[in-house]
Amino acid sequence: MTASAAGAETGAGAERSVRTSRRGGARQAGSPGLAFTLLALAVLLVVSVTAGLAIGSVRVPPGQVWGIVSHALGFGWSTPDWSGARETIVLDVRAPRVLLGAVAGAGLAVVGTALQALIRNLLAEPYLLGVSSGASLGAVAVIVGGVNVLGQVSLSAAAFAGALGALALVYATARTGGRITSSRLVLSGVAIAAVLTAILDLLLLTTDRGNEARAVLAWTLGGLGGVNWSTLWLPGAALLLGIGVLMIQARNLNLLLAGEEAATTMGLDVARFRARMFVLLSLVTGVLVAAAGPIGFVGLILPHIVRLVVGGDHRRVLPTAALGGAVFLIWADIAARVVAAPTEIPVGVLTALCGGPFFLWLLRRDARRSTDRGES
Repeated sequence: MTASAAGAETGAGAERSVRTSRRGGARQAGSPGLAFTLLALAVLLVVSVTAGLAIGSVRVPPGQVWGIVSHALGFGWSTPDWSGARETIVLDVRAPRVLLGAVAGAGLAVVGTALQALIRNLLAEPYLLGVSSGASLGAVAVIVGGVNVLGQVSLSAAAFAGALGALALVYATARTGGRITSSRLVLSGVAIAAVLTAILDLLLLTTDRGNEARAVLAWTLGGLGGVNWSTLWLPGAALLLGIGVLMIQARNLNLLLAGEEAATTMGLDVARFRARMFVLLSLVTGVLVAAAGPIGFVGLILPHIVRLVVGGDHRRVLPTAALGGAVFLIWADIAARVVAAPTEIPVGVLTALCGGPFFLWLLRRDARRSTDRGES
């Protein structure tokens, strides 16, 4: 068989496998199983939001929570029987925080899902390209330097600028001969992240005020406190943009699962597609880190959990991961508020405590499966 004939046969086989996967995915996408999973997660999300608004140092009954929310939205279906203080707590203190938790959890889970497909590495997560380190450095510079040019949004703006700066450095160092490979991009991200982290540590060591170091430590561990309605629109817009583009590109993400050669055979420009997706995902991650700090493990473990339930088709995985990530981070934030009350634990600590053991179990399970396949 000639090389061209072999290549044609390979291309035909790849096309047949993709068509088969597409037909199977279409059947699965419309199956009651997926619809039931999404409906169950949507209901669980409503319950989680209710719990997030009700639970805290001041407990608000769920009936009052929805009464307050309905009145704020103009649907006065119940007679107000709550105090003004409770209304302020629900609407101005807890509601922005809970919504940010849902947005950040959904965004990190979706970004992690896409990155694992783009790099074909199950250890990939949203902070792989150094964006988190850049955002952290920007925020630390504002805290240590006492910069307050933009008022309340100074810290978020500096964090986002740092994320963009880190992304530019990573792309500048990874680009060689007009091309960017995924391995070079990842290595550049690791190197830039190490340098930026060293600069951040240097700023912490040279600051002479302990309160600033404590504030920096709290921010770098991730948290949802301090958000307000005026700053919530940007992460929400970033989430909608990211999910919208990724759902449109779900077929191309599925093609990458078959390998670069098969994806190229099916007409996908892998290098250009990856570059565009990396930019999009880095920008979404930068916005989320600027709003909530670097909250780890959400984008690493949620995609694995979702794939165990709905399979590997990204048309199924992406919406399920978004809902699952939102639910997970809301409950992690609730635990952060109540476990050591009145002291609040940074939510990033709890996500690491939950995600670390799960991921170790997942690695051991995959290792056992690989061993069993090798022995058979």
